[in-house]
Amino acid sequence: MSYNPPASSRFAAFLDYGVKKTLHKWLARGLSALPLPRPDDVVTSRYGVRMRANWRDRTFQYCRYATYGHVLSDYLAAQDAPFAFVDIGANQGLYSLLAARNPHCAAAIAFEPVGATFALLRDNIALNHAETTIRPVHAAVSLHSGIATIATNAAHSGIASLRDAGVASGPATEDIRILGMAGVDTLLPDTLPLIVKIDVEGHEETVVEALMASEHRSRIAAIFYEIDSRWTDAAAIEARLRSAGFARFDRFGIGRHYDVLAQR
Repeated sequence: MSYNPPASSRFAAFLDYGVKKTLHKWLARGLSALPLPRPDDVVTSRYGVRMRANWRDRTFQYCRYATYGHVLSDYLAAQDAPFAFVDIGANQGLYSLLAARNPHCAAAIAFEPVGATFALLRDNIALNHAETTIRPVHAAVSLHSGIATIATNAAHSGIASLRDAGVASGPATEDIRILGMAGVDTLLPDTLPLIVKIDVEGHEETVVEALMASEHRSRIAAIFYEIDSRWTDAAAIEARLRSAGFARFDRFGIGRHYDVLAQR
């Protein structure tokens, strides 16, 4: 299950994440703004999966034009033994769809709490005929079950956040269901190694803590998570995962916003 990403120099990392990825984001926004003919509302993204078009949403644009890079997509494609994928903050389902393309993926559980985004997730699962592999769950993941208020942004669905749940109010908010780890555990396969992706805009520490309380924690082989140093304590997350037996931490990106692949 261990995966060795290609080695790259500090300069190469700067080119990939400081230059190439930034330019790719600008390109995606520019192409999406052009009045190009769009004969239908379904597109095939550059990752190779079909998606319901949602052109005003920057997250969709990045999925469409493969702006997120290929670290996690390559990792999922490289798995050569049975596994299950746990997608926490699935958004429109890109990575669940990519996991499901691997014949070794026995199941994918995709958690998405925002109503409009969840509807797109379900559409995309159907468009890719992945209903037998992917189970969409209309909820966020945390330590305990309940209801919370999430801040949303129709122009960039990927920045929906629980960070300000206690003070968020107004039209750009939504009450969502929170599923605690006890409820999540009932949805996870009992025997397969688990690969987890976390993209929850500042709620990462809580989700990691919840995962470490899971009855399935010993079968979590890898966790791919996002860090933004403005609101996430990367050192605290790494320390918690190391105490649970994770030994390898590969960082992808530069600056205050980057991704980490933690493996046992």
